[in-house]
Amino acid sequence: MSAELSDLYRSLTVVADGVEVAHPELVRRHADRRARVRVAGSALAVAVLLGGVAVGGRLAFSADRPAPLPPPAATPVSPLPTGSARAPSPSPSASPSSPTPSHATPSGTRSVEPTGGATARPPTSIPDRAFFVLAAANRTGLESTAPGPVLPALCGTRYRSESAVVQRRARSIAYKRPETPQGNVPDGSYRHSIAIYRPGRADDALRELRQAVRACPQQTMPDDTRTWRQRLLDPGAYGDESVLFELRAPYPQGMGDPGAHEVRLVRAVRVDDVVTVLWEQGWEYTAAERAQVDADSRRAVAAIEKWLG
Repeated sequence: MSAELSDLYRSLTVVADGVEVAHPELVRRHADRRARVRVAGSALAVAVLLGGVAVGGRLAFSADRPAPLPPPAATPVSPLPTGSARAPSPSPSASPSSPTPSHATPSGTRSVEPTGGATARPPTSIPDRAFFVLAAANRTGLESTAPGPVLPALCGTRYRSESAVVQRRARSIAYKRPETPQGNVPDGSYRHSIAIYRPGRADDALRELRQAVRACPQQTMPDDTRTWRQRLLDPGAYGDESVLFELRAPYPQGMGDPGAHEVRLVRAVRVDDVVTVLWEQGWEYTAAERAQVDADSRRAVAAIEKWLG
């Protein structure tokens, strides 16, 4: 063995002899403490790991639960993008709603066009079909278009609404009651007239007629010594409005039953701007019957309404 190696061994011996060797129990306590430290560190790591899992689980469950719906609000209209992206096109299966027909007005606004037809203009002439036809049981075949007055004189009243008449036609027609044999003398007659007024003036004619009847409660007719009395009656529901009045006078001496009266009835009916008048004039001192006049008034109004369409 060389001298240097011998010196090295001697130095190692000196160092080992100067250090106190630890007791075995002390070495075991140090080993147990290190073991406990490792176990505590492992438990802490496990606790931290479990805590992270629990927090992550709560976050995951919170994400799965749907958020409460916000209150409804108007959908804003988003402007179209100015870039190259294109707005989505509607689905082919979606059927577009049909817009209401409209047109642009000069001011730039849009107005909806009416769905109905054009407003009917008032007529300017009166056809034959505007006149009513008597029921078959009342026909006599006696009819005339001779000129004559269309209203009885009422104390000389002049009607200002006459200036608004566009056209007027009139006829006279005799009628019989159903029980009267054909060929006998008629039971009565009508002076039936139809007049077209300028728009908005037909109601003036009926108002003036009411005033004329009220202003003339009685009068004496030309070539008749009897006193005729006039009064308004309940007109009933005919057309847009109507007027009904009667003229009443005692029968002449030797005519009719004692105390009986000759009665004439006049009904004027307005339908839009048209006025039809049914003046029951009798036949040889006969008296008008309200039921007959009402029935023929309904026929007259129906003919006017059918004509005006």
